[in-house]
Amino acid sequence: MKETRTLTEGAILASVFTIILLITTYVPFVGIVTLWALPLPFVLYVLRRGLKPGFMLWGVACFLAFLIGGLPSIPAALIFGSAGLVIGELYRRKLSGFSVLIGAGLTYTLNMLLVFLGLVLILGENPMRMAAELTREQIEFANSTLGSFGQGQEQALEQTYEMIDQIVYLAPVMIVGLGVALALFTIMLSYLLLRRLGHEVNGLPPFREWQFPKAFLWYYLIVLVLALIGAEEGTTLYMIIWNLFPLLEIVLSIQGLAFIFYYCHHKNISKAVPILLVVAAIVISPLLYLVRILGIIDLGFDLRRRITSQKK
Repeated sequence: MKETRTLTEGAILASVFTIILLITTYVPFVGIVTLWALPLPFVLYVLRRGLKPGFMLWGVACFLAFLIGGLPSIPAALIFGSAGLVIGELYRRKLSGFSVLIGAGLTYTLNMLLVFLGLVLILGENPMRMAAELTREQIEFANSTLGSFGQGQEQALEQTYEMIDQIVYLAPVMIVGLGVALALFTIMLSYLLLRRLGHEVNGLPPFREWQFPKAFLWYYLIVLVLALIGAEEGTTLYMIIWNLFPLLEIVLSIQGLAFIFYYCHHKNISKAVPILLVVAAIVISPLLYLVRILGIIDLGFDLRRRITSQKK
């Protein structure tokens, strides 16, 4: 009886996955929205039935994806299916929201890396380099079409070319960023769906409680020193510096923004204030630097503990 229910539920969720994949593949614009729902059948099925039946559903989903869209549709089933399996299993083990986020982020990042390596093997060249060269050619074509630029504009053009050249070395940080973003969206949708269906799962803690280990501060200082010393372009050290540095800056910025929410919460300040500060920090770059410095101070001197002790 239990096996029959498992198979029946699996067939239903496989049908749901098929419908979502059909909309994602063949309905423009709407598919961008339904894309985020692809992992949900796997999350629900693994949470209810376990990991082994989830792998069976994953295999069926890959076969259905091949029937619907051929070989190009299989990566979507592999990527979002594997993420759904991991998230469902972590929820089934009743792990914390942060643990689920880390597991999902690592899964998506690994999948993105495999896709990137697959493109390198198929194309025979770094896709980032191809995109940079294509962008440079388009800018040069626009320049030749519209006429020569003035001296100030030529300097801006040279700076643009330098930025384009840097993109080639930023593939790892872009892969990690995309993986974390996909994980965050998937977890938010999964949490809403599972709670709606009556499942007790651990969500992410409030943003004001987000706090990274102090080790990130030392990582940032080491990479900052290496960046100031400089490294020859194209070397391994150069790639490590210019991939770790923006990631660590994002981490410290999040730490600073979380501290602002924490401070406003303890001082009973309206939630609108920290939200406006977040928007302002995103729009105004100098303000974001100040937020990052605040994150560094919070990590180094544990400002939250000091605020809590003062309140007591």
